[in-house]
Amino acid sequence: MKTIKNNNSLSTKETITWCPGCPNFMILESVKKTIEKITNSKKYNKSDFMMTTDIGCNSKIFDYLNLSGIYCLPGRAIPTAIGIKISNPNAKVLTFSGDGGAYSEGMSHFVHAFRYNADMTLILHDNQSFSLTTGQPTPTTQKGYVSKAKPQGEENNPLNPLLLAIGSGATFIARCNAKDIKHTQEVLEKAIKHKGFSFVEVIQDCLIFNTDANNKEKRMYKIKENKNLDKAITLAREYDYNSKNGKIPLGIIYQTQAPDLTDKWKQLKSNTK
Repeated sequence: MKTIKNNNSLSTKETITWCPGCPNFMILESVKKTIEKITNSKKYNKSDFMMTTDIGCNSKIFDYLNLSGIYCLPGRAIPTAIGIKISNPNAKVLTFSGDGGAYSEGMSHFVHAFRYNADMTLILHDNQSFSLTTGQPTPTTQKGYVSKAKPQGEENNPLNPLLLAIGSGATFIARCNAKDIKHTQEVLEKAIKHKGFSFVEVIQDCLIFNTDANNKEKRMYKIKENKNLDKAITLAREYDYNSKNGKIPLGIIYQTQAPDLTDKWKQLKSNTK
């Protein structure tokens, strides 16, 4: 657990141990710029923000982002964040996880988070591998990927987390490219301001493992904000995490409004600002 230091900087003095050039640096910068913009509006202070992180390269952001929070067990960042929201409905909670932690150990929490619709934001780093533990396949790894864990190659098709989110009742789904800091910042700002559980998938390369999944920029394109469910399903199906031919839409894939956890629990409603 970490308590915020009494200064306005979002940076810490911890030595960053990500691989040089890792897109995680860019995601960190996007998050900082987003929080700075929101806090500069004077509606929120930095102390209003809290974070939970999973285990993985992505979750090292816990040491590099000067926010209060909890470093969680594998797959448990989402339920911990929901616990924070129950204890303090006014907190702006950011959860950082990877495609391994969220879609493997944390899959049940991922699905039910959409049902509960707590007002928090999941920032999911997806490089299609368990990179911290030397490149084992995750549920979004493409078929045929050879690793130490699967020397015969991954035999299973990847799941499509966006379709799963839609089927679970999501109210906010978005996708970004880690290398596009400006666009990621814009999407994260809208996600944080959304009333309900917002899910932002950030596609990033891993420089060391599963490099065959890298360099998808030529297939990416930006969309206008979408509030139509049928169109959201079509957009989510364009990228199946396996084929190298499908287009990859970026932006707000789907947004709607529904009662959030605070609306459902009168005990929480009475404690909101």
